[in-house]
Amino acid sequence: MSYYRASAADVARFREDGYVIVRNLLTPTEVDLLNRVARADKHLAETAYGREDAQGAVVTLAVRNELVDDLYSTIARSRRIVGAMAAFLNGEVYHYHHKLILKEPRVGGAWEWHQDYGYWYNNGCLLPDMASCLMGIDRATPENGCLQVLKGSHRMGRIEHGKTGDQTGADLERVNAALNRFELVYVEMEPGDAVLFHGNLLHRSDQNHSEHPRWALISCYNTRRNDPYKPGRHPGYSPLDMAPDESVLATGQRQWDRMQPGPG
Repeated sequence: MSYYRASAADVARFREDGYVIVRNLLTPTEVDLLNRVARADKHLAETAYGREDAQGAVVTLAVRNELVDDLYSTIARSRRIVGAMAAFLNGEVYHYHHKLILKEPRVGGAWEWHQDYGYWYNNGCLLPDMASCLMGIDRATPENGCLQVLKGSHRMGRIEHGKTGDQTGADLERVNAALNRFELVYVEMEPGDAVLFHGNLLHRSDQNHSEHPRWALISCYNTRRNDPYKPGRHPGYSPLDMAPDESVLATGQRQWDRMQPGPG
């Protein structure tokens, strides 16, 4: 079995465009297991919460700062992702947090235009040397609110952000100017596909008006050199114990087995 490794062309594309799409980052078996585990996960259901968009529709998410012995954490620690992030960001990275986005059919809300560093700047991170990996659990299309990005917009630097509904959105004057200068890309993905993107890349997603859910797992990383100078919502630097790619399937299967009812 061969797993994704970032090529020199991928590194160049990430730095020029602000993102790289990787098809089949998770194998069909891995993403099927992730789908089953996430949808049967009672703790996930109990701890998920909502964020209203500007129109009042709700996006449901669950955020985790800790790495534990589960499938989500093992994916976040996997060599295929951590190695790529270290190459893209040109240095050692650590786990900043991970989260599941649960955009349900017909009711799932939008994410307004923003940069992730627009949030993380206020957590004491001096540099935008940060990135995220969004992995599709379900198929992502324009109809069910797939990610949209402005190609190359990370080169604009950090934009001012303010409250938009329950969310924090980028200054719309700048966003509207950027929409006239940068290519708008709808990131359509099959389950198991992923997009790795820079912390300053402008991105958003529409409400889900379709009959199909769009669940996704997002793993976020900071660089060691960018260790926050003050405590924030997410952890400071600690060495990341990178997991062998083969452990994703093994850990997921153990978690799935633990979730099954016992005899009687």
